[in-house]
Amino acid sequence: MTDTKFSDAFTFLPQGGIIQEFRVGGRNIVLGFPEAQGYKGKTPYFGENIGRYANRISGAKINSLNGKSYELTANNGPNTLHGGTQGWGQKDFEGPTPVNRNGREAVAFRYLSKDGEEGFPGTVELRVWYIAYVEKSEGKEKTTLEIEYEAELVGDEVEETAVSLTNHSYFNITNGPTIEGTRVKLPSNLHQVTDELSIPTGEIAPFPGIPANDEFVLGAQEPDPDHCFVVNSDPTRIPLDTRKEPLNKLIELYHPNTKIHFEALSTEPAFQFYTGRFIDVPAHDGAPAREKRSGLCIEASRYVNAINNDQWRQQVVLKKGQTYGSRTIYRAWVE
Repeated sequence: MTDTKFSDAFTFLPQGGIIQEFRVGGRNIVLGFPEAQGYKGKTPYFGENIGRYANRISGAKINSLNGKSYELTANNGPNTLHGGTQGWGQKDFEGPTPVNRNGREAVAFRYLSKDGEEGFPGTVELRVWYIAYVEKSEGKEKTTLEIEYEAELVGDEVEETAVSLTNHSYFNITNGPTIEGTRVKLPSNLHQVTDELSIPTGEIAPFPGIPANDEFVLGAQEPDPDHCFVVNSDPTRIPLDTRKEPLNKLIELYHPNTKIHFEALSTEPAFQFYTGRFIDVPAHDGAPAREKRSGLCIEASRYVNAINNDQWRQQVVLKKGQTYGSRTIYRAWVE
């Protein structure tokens, strides 16, 4: 396996289409390893594209698809997390392949997920495009990466399956080993209230201690979210292919020591905001040990456990002849 440097700013890997480098102001702002081999095995999903199903599925079971239930792999207590023990982030994709996408230079990845993989029904083809460019605005040159997902049920085994995709990059824009001191602004502080097993109860409410549209600072321990924040709180208005939906800002980050700004935008209705409480990665191949709060994730996606909620499941049920899609943008610059 070889890595591929798409530009001075980005390096991607065939395994899971991993984002290995996102360089801004001479600094790599994503967590990872210098060698591709470091990503094999048990890592906290550094840079991976997550599938077949991002986040948690309650009880490691799809209650109803194709008129039956499906038992999945339990890898997060009793739940399925990020597609199971060997989710898409651990698979070798085809690519990166240089292409033109929407008039810009891009690279493409492809993965064919076979029927029954980790218990999920149907053969699904995933296509990922990374479109990298520099956007000039407000007198700044902003390094930009657009991630476009597309998935189709291509096999004849079943009439429908479940799909939910996200990118699991961990960002650290500080000049230190943790995210402490990062200034954060969230346009929405609505989140999916969860039970003791991190499964949504169905309630959507403001997250305690995190304001909307008001800057707050990440300290050494708090705030410590690992929750799904909701941008579109009307599930009836969330299509299977969100790519034609507006690009909504999910988050803004800034750190005064590095002067780095970062923002994420997406067509997706929600995102998991995770400040890295479970990171525990020993030093490897010249990379330092990464511990609690070494980085944070902004995982744009559908509602958590939507497949097992009758009011939400249309977001994630992919039928024959349909297309699942989304767009997410990461953008960073130095003040």
